[in-house]
Amino acid sequence: MDRDSRKIVIALDGHSSCGKSTFAKAIAARLGYIFIDTGAMYRSVTLYALENGGIVDGIVDEDAIVALLDQIEITFRFNPTRGASDIYVNGELVEGKIRTIEVSNFVSAVSSIAAVRTKLVAMQQQMGRKRGVVMDGRDIGTVVFPDAELKIFMTAEPKVRAERRYAELKAKGDDVCFEEILENVIARDKADSTRAISPLRKADDAIVLDNSYMTVEQQMEWFDAQLARVLSL
Repeated sequence: MDRDSRKIVIALDGHSSCGKSTFAKAIAARLGYIFIDTGAMYRSVTLYALENGGIVDGIVDEDAIVALLDQIEITFRFNPTRGASDIYVNGELVEGKIRTIEVSNFVSAVSSIAAVRTKLVAMQQQMGRKRGVVMDGRDIGTVVFPDAELKIFMTAEPKVRAERRYAELKAKGDDVCFEEILENVIARDKADSTRAISPLRKADDAIVLDNSYMTVEQQMEWFDAQLARVLSL
């Protein structure tokens, strides 16, 4: 079957900083699909909470964050310069602000709040209703789109992921510490995998991609083989 004759949903789940968004963007560009960065959505809620009293002095106030949810409108707009979509909160571009270590330190706690997940999952399902989407996150193949035709579970060694994150932040000019980033990666793995609401886990029918020592080109070759298999079914 020709890959253009049938649009499907591609769900990418996996650990933090393993390149899910980069991989998903490349897939979307290749197929002409819409890319939806669900991690950026949770980061946006976390940023809004930090800026509006939902997180004060390092304490996550669940009730305050739930009260803020109705004030938050999240949208994506395609940025031709980047060749990808930027994320906006209430009309404000927050693409850079949501990638800080401060947001990273709280995003797992915020995303574990049931009301936050309910709101964002509903938004994600609406975005993907017409198919032809690539969506990455923590529970896409298990909760958001359990019927996705192609599910991929991505991972990489914690040290490798921390090195990637460190390089990304340094390139932006951020003053960061590698040891702190590694601790954050390990802590997020534990928090994401053990939370009560929609924990990170591999869907039974997901294919594992460990990209610790793979180039982007090698990952795309791997993906092409998986896509061909799915479209031949």
